[in-house]
Amino acid sequence: MIKTSNKYINNHHQIGGIETSVLDNGVGRGNKIAWINTGSGLRFKVNFDRGMDIGEAFYNQHCLTWLSHGGIPAPQTLSDIGINWLRTFGGGLLTTCGLQHVGGPESDEFGERGVHGNISNLPAEIESIVQPDIARGQMEMSITGIIKESKIFGPNLELRRKISCNLGSAEIKIEDEVINRGNTETPLMLLYHLNFGYPLVQEGTQILWEGEWKPRFGGEYPKIFKEGNDFKSCPAPLESHAGGGEEVALINPKADENGKCKCGLYNPKLAFGIELEFDKRQLPTLSNWQHFGEGEYVTGLEPGTNWPIGQKQARENQELIFLKPNEAKKFEVSLRVFSEDKN
Repeated sequence: MIKTSNKYINNHHQIGGIETSVLDNGVGRGNKIAWINTGSGLRFKVNFDRGMDIGEAFYNQHCLTWLSHGGIPAPQTLSDIGINWLRTFGGGLLTTCGLQHVGGPESDEFGERGVHGNISNLPAEIESIVQPDIARGQMEMSITGIIKESKIFGPNLELRRKISCNLGSAEIKIEDEVINRGNTETPLMLLYHLNFGYPLVQEGTQILWEGEWKPRFGGEYPKIFKEGNDFKSCPAPLESHAGGGEEVALINPKADENGKCKCGLYNPKLAFGIELEFDKRQLPTLSNWQHFGEGEYVTGLEPGTNWPIGQKQARENQELIFLKPNEAKKFEVSLRVFSEDKN
């Protein structure tokens, strides 16, 4: 935490703060964004028009995230049809999935659903931007907004999101509340798709999680997630992961005595890593996505209300959450960058 006398500065931007702007070129043209500089070496971009997701993120000179070849485009509201979501998935530190479906495209008597829902392609209504005020000893800065997933005759869900940091601390706190604003009971599925890339993720980076696990599609197909394999050390790029090659582990994360789960990554070559923390009572599942293709090298850690198995399977498993009219549920995820000489 920074301890700075206001005798030395009269503008907090010398240390850190929030700066908003509008992108004016490329596929993201028109996106409203905010760069948040924590003053600790951690800085990141919030995409207002993409569900207040987090795009690029850096710690000192090192990038933390993976970005797709196309980058993060402007929102496309029909991304929840079929596999259209893949065209808009730019990676970044956080892509929110849901709010009613997490998983591949599917259809049943309750409707048709595309990959991972539509919330990451909906713009936020920004309620507040709070800057730090060093003179008053206020080190917290935050952005709060509302994203509405709504249509006539329902469902009508509202995500209220607050992203906050403290000046001088390499930590991000995400506080979400999902509210059913409609007049009928509505399914809720939510997953935090956190995507990490080079140089944080490279050959030898350690993937940190604990808990019982299983391969996404069972024991018949996996090449990585099988007993005896070292699937917690990132390999060199894999030819088998060219194109659509990937694997996912579905994890029942281990919680501490307070119900908190931790996972993350550590790069021994660069001597720093990132730690995620979430409450298992809110987010009982964790997925580990590994896609180690040459030039498309990424691993994801994804806390969620459900594994990315789809609304249909979650309903059949009797694991699907429903929100009654005006009911709300809260979720919190925090991310902290750590290093050997700065804990």
